[in-house]
Amino acid sequence: MDRYARQTVFSHIGKEGQEKLQSSKVTIIGMGALGTVAANNLSRAGVGYIKMADRDYVELTNLQRQILYTEEDAYQSLPKVIAATNHLSKVNSEIVLDPIITDVNPANIEGIINDSDLVLDATDNFETRMLINEACHKHEIPWIYCGAIGGEGMTMNILPKSDGPCLRCFLGGSDNSPNVSCSTYGVLNMLTATMASLQTAEALKILIGSDSIRKGLLTIDIWNNSFEIIDLHQDPECPVCVHGTYEKLGKILGTYTTALCGSNSVQVVPPHNVKVNFTQLAEKLAKVGNVILSAHSLKFSDEKYEITLFKDGRAIIKNAIDGNNAKSVYTEYIGI
Repeated sequence: MDRYARQTVFSHIGKEGQEKLQSSKVTIIGMGALGTVAANNLSRAGVGYIKMADRDYVELTNLQRQILYTEEDAYQSLPKVIAATNHLSKVNSEIVLDPIITDVNPANIEGIINDSDLVLDATDNFETRMLINEACHKHEIPWIYCGAIGGEGMTMNILPKSDGPCLRCFLGGSDNSPNVSCSTYGVLNMLTATMASLQTAEALKILIGSDSIRKGLLTIDIWNNSFEIIDLHQDPECPVCVHGTYEKLGKILGTYTTALCGSNSVQVVPPHNVKVNFTQLAEKLAKVGNVILSAHSLKFSDEKYEITLFKDGRAIIKNAIDGNNAKSVYTEYIGI
């Protein structure tokens, strides 16, 4: 316990609280600016099992705010969860780090979170957050919403076994969700570090069963120096936390696409996992462009597009105009 001496001497945690942390399982969905700070904080705090799920790879534009990654990670185009695991395993070898390279979607989210004591939202879109909200309510797993854009952020604890509100109560239908991104609006690294630190402080409280768990939606504007807690109430007609109706969960998906925040890229996800023969595909693609193979991905580029293909058949296509264009590029070059 010497490693955690400065934490166990804190009266609100103590030895008993530390032991609870070491036996806890947390899933972090998204390993960007928020997720890297959250994973760093929880690893150093001694949370015993941390699952990290993310679909993306490291790029130079990430380094301004995503604290676990290096230029070398970007040059190698390492999947974010692999780069994070490489770093954090050198910080704390006594915990279990479980990297999951995947797109979190209605078909797989329940398998990702079902053994968790707590789920942390570190995503960049409200579609996935609404999905987390439904899955965590169904499995009665507490989760913490957290968002940051520009100089403003907000976070909220969502506890399915309480009579408090869920994210659907707060946002209503997904059509009403904000539509801004860090690529067009910007984001300060001081903000993402602050929001993830507030989120992980609440995580420790929830995991040890503290009576100081924050209620309400915390909003911050670090540029204009405002800090406010807004009292929210459960919507008596909420389809999720009142009626137990899950509109997104378990939805059958065909091939679908997602524009990725801040990277000028579109992700293409096939309707089911496929096993890609990287060697054969690399030989074919090498005739029309440049190919780089790694343990986790195949990267192809020509004069127009850059494609990063993962072993499950999922691809991220840079410079695609939109989802339809990305599907056409995927079919032309990958053809699986």
